[in-house]
Amino acid sequence: MNEFDEKHYYVYIITNRHHTVFYTGITNDLLRRIHEHRTKVVKGFTQRYNIYKLLYFEIFDSPINAIQREKQIKKYRREKKRALIDSMNPEWRDLYDEITDSF
Repeated sequence: MNEFDEKHYYVYIITNRHHTVFYTGITNDLLRRIHEHRTKVVKGFTQRYNIYKLLYFEIFDSPINAIQREKQIKKYRREKKRALIDSMNPEWRDLYDEITDSF
């Protein structure tokens, strides 16, 4: 059993191929939600800007804490978001491939 098997909430940052646009979101199913971004199932911002690459995520047990964190990150300036990503993923790898391999 791993952290993706239990009921959690995820705050995540995704970007496009050239890292020019960031999107911060929240979900209770990280694999499903990133797959939706990648396959452009949902029309909107991420589809329009071809945002699909998972760079950063945090795990929460409480939806309230996750929502608060998402709002906090959304207020960050670009430089602070970049520093946050660097703290977890300094190579800016697509973490989606790594978390799907854990199953």
